[in-house]
Amino acid sequence: MIDQTRTFGWLLAAAAMFFAPHAAHAQAGKAPDALVKEISTDVLESAKSDKSIQSGDLKKVIALVDQKVMPYIDFQRMTSSAVGRYWRQATPEQQKRLQEEFKVLLVRTYSGALSQVSAEQTIELKPMRSQPADTEVVVRTEIRGKGDPIQLDYRLSKAGDSWKIYDVNVLGVWLVENYRNSFAQEIGANGIDGLVGKLAERNKAAAGGAKT
Repeated sequence: MIDQTRTFGWLLAAAAMFFAPHAAHAQAGKAPDALVKEISTDVLESAKSDKSIQSGDLKKVIALVDQKVMPYIDFQRMTSSAVGRYWRQATPEQQKRLQEEFKVLLVRTYSGALSQVSAEQTIELKPMRSQPADTEVVVRTEIRGKGDPIQLDYRLSKAGDSWKIYDVNVLGVWLVENYRNSFAQEIGANGIDGLVGKLAERNKAAAGGAKT
């Protein structure tokens, strides 16, 4: 896993590109880079202006992330990609459990870091290289604040007239690829149920030690 967990987490949260579910239709048809810019700024400003989030109120943070980020992530694709070739070997129940535990893991990664957002941080888009007919794109952004800019890239896919994220690159590491390596090791040693159990154990431990 990435060593800089806190940095990794808040970057994902601060640059999360999604409004609440009711805004999905309002954003239909918008170019993916414009969508990323507009919505990520909304999430960042929400984190900056909420003292409960800044003080580490986990329930409040989880509610914000679950509302504004999670509905626009393609969790089935993200989870299946992270599990890799073992996904097809999993039963429907195992696939369901993997998605549930992976979602909790990611929510807590984002949530535990939103309190690190500071007032001077902003998001800048980099030029996008794509064609209008593309259904898979990479949107590149930078987090600017104190210190050097930090690159943050998104892979998005289009279904109908809506875009969803299925991978994120922070500090040169793609999220799905990063998890794929560790997931494969766990499955190789203890099977798919072993991975489900490991994720559940980690999430339980995080919940027990979280500030509420």
